[in-house]
Amino acid sequence: MVKDLEGISFKECEILLSFFQNGSKEFHNLKLLDLTKASPNIVENFIQGQNLNNLRWLCFQECTIQKLPNNLVNCCHLRVLHLMNCDYLQMFFDILNHGLNLSLCVDTKELSTSFGKLNALLELNLSGCSSLQELPASISQLNALQELNLSRCYSLQKLPTSIGQLSALQNFDLSCCGLKELLTSIGQLSALQNLNLSDCCVLQELPTSIRQLSALQNLDLSYCYDLKKLLTFIGQLSALQNLHLSYCYGLKELPTSIRQSNALQNLNLSTCRGLKELPTCIGQLSALQNLDFSNCYDLKELPTSIRQLNAFQNLHLSYCYGLKELPTSIGQLNALQSLNLSTCWGLQELPTSIGQLSALQNLHLLSCRGLKELPTSIG
Repeated sequence: MVKDLEGISFKECEILLSFFQNGSKEFHNLKLLDLTKASPNIVENFIQGQNLNNLRWLCFQECTIQKLPNNLVNCCHLRVLHLMNCDYLQMFFDILNHGLNLSLCVDTKELSTSFGKLNALLELNLSGCSSLQELPASISQLNALQELNLSRCYSLQKLPTSIGQLSALQNFDLSCCGLKELLTSIGQLSALQNLNLSDCCVLQELPTSIRQLSALQNLDLSYCYDLKKLLTFIGQLSALQNLHLSYCYGLKELPTSIRQSNALQNLNLSTCRGLKELPTCIGQLSALQNLDFSNCYDLKELPTSIRQLNAFQNLHLSYCYGLKELPTSIGQLNALQSLNLSTCWGLQELPTSIGQLSALQNLHLLSCRGLKELPTSIG
């Protein structure tokens, strides 16, 4: 029977949807409802005529609605609400006072102060809210929140100080935001595992409190053009596994404290054009598996200490025009599988020790103009 259906998608089927208006057909067991691109009148009339007590998943993507239907407050089991590209939506949280797992993408300037009532919320996606200028201080009341996505919130220039009270937050995406600085309270996010600050083009420095993020595993600072330096205590991030710094033009050097990053597996420094050398202490990164130093034009040499990188598998040095030679100690990288030296125009020869790389599977030498011959040790 139609009334027993648990899932219905009316995506771009407005004519069909109009037949079910004003309760002409009730769906008592409906758990999933997709109303993508439906007009405001159709949405209002259909929703008002339904018993939505069992609804778990609801999608209003690309609808031109300005507010949510009032009877959504009765959706006591609703866990996912999609509002992607609802550009005209202005108010919605005042009618939601129970725990929800929301995935939101709306073009709105502010959020209601009642936002903090969603204390069972697990996921909040506000990506692409280009007009959003601030978050309410009540966001600190979202005690269960694990994921917060604010990417492409171009108008967002600061965060509320209360953001540090999100004790359950694990994933925080601030990529492509207009943030000029991070508040020190971000160091209070004790459960944070992933922090994405890529494309925060005006961000110049990180607060010292970041060293308190003991659970942080992934830090993405790529395309932070104005970032001048890394924190001297970056090595205190004891759980850090992945550090992305590509296109940080203002970065001149890595702090020596990076030697303490014992869990670091992947380090991406591609197109950090201000970097001219790697610190000798990089050889102490015992867990390092992948290093991308491509497009670092002024790099002239690698430290001999790289021989200590026993877990090292991939080294990417393409377009390092200034690189003239490799250290003989490179032959001691017994786990190295891939070495990319493409377009290293200044490279004139390879050390004979390269023949000792027993695990090497890929050697890229495309457009190495100065390289006249290969060592016989390669075989």
